[in-house]
Amino acid sequence: MRAGPAVALIAALLLATTCAAETAQFAGSVTVRSRLEGVGGLSGLDLSDDGGSFVALSDRGRLFRGALTRKGGRLTGVSVTDGVILTGPDGQALSGPMTDAEGLARDRHGRLFVSFEGRHRVWRYDARGLHPQPLPQPPFADALQTNSGMEALAIDPRGRLYTLPERSGALTRPFPVWRYNGRWRQVFTIPRRGPFLPVGADFGPDGRLYLLERDFTGIGFRSRIRAFTLDAGRATGETVLLVSRNRQFDNLEGIAAWRDTDGAIRLTMVSDDNFRWFQRTEIVEYVLPLANPGQTH
Repeated sequence: MRAGPAVALIAALLLATTCAAETAQFAGSVTVRSRLEGVGGLSGLDLSDDGGSFVALSDRGRLFRGALTRKGGRLTGVSVTDGVILTGPDGQALSGPMTDAEGLARDRHGRLFVSFEGRHRVWRYDARGLHPQPLPQPPFADALQTNSGMEALAIDPRGRLYTLPERSGALTRPFPVWRYNGRWRQVFTIPRRGPFLPVGADFGPDGRLYLLERDFTGIGFRSRIRAFTLDAGRATGETVLLVSRNRQFDNLEGIAAWRDTDGAIRLTMVSDDNFRWFQRTEIVEYVLPLANPGQTH
């Protein structure tokens, strides 16, 4: 057996023996089509509490808003209603290496936090996506790789912002998780398991941290979702909710966790088509069973 498959097999066995199992159930997918300029490259996603409307972030420096429709508990439709070009503090539209927006999180006041690659940074916008205010530069920003920065942003129930890098620096090194609460501080780590790399995160209404991860196989993408409970400054209760088949979905990068009218947690994701004709922008949804451990009603 060659080294590559051997490493993958060992990683899979390790994952199976160290993580709890919990199954997310497919609840539909739709392809995003719009006549609005610039729709594509969607890397971040945030949903309203009822899952009916969304804000999506393009890695070409745009924000889009829209609505989702469902029938019989399945996602059936999407419409993009308007878009905003992100600007810098000078009021000018972002350009060049400043445009690569990747992570999106919305706080209880509706303010939008956006993380950028290329020029690694996090900015806060108002609820309309205007008037950016740069957060203090993270102390780890200079160590981030050019195309592997802070793709995941999430805000916990106490309003604190979390992020982690797409790459940890070594196959066996855990991902450091940083929190911003007036200043940046590393608060815990998340184990790195197999070839998957974090690209999106969200705190659910149950308080758990949901982490969306991606693996590029060379001919397509696989996605994985893990959930964690934060306890005494540690990420515990690691649970694998989903591992998709190769090319089952496109390049899923953004995730939003919310509770539906039945009381179940839903995980809604969006794909980045990289503005390539052979890829697609899609929204994919999964639902967790009501017997989900740790879920509150």
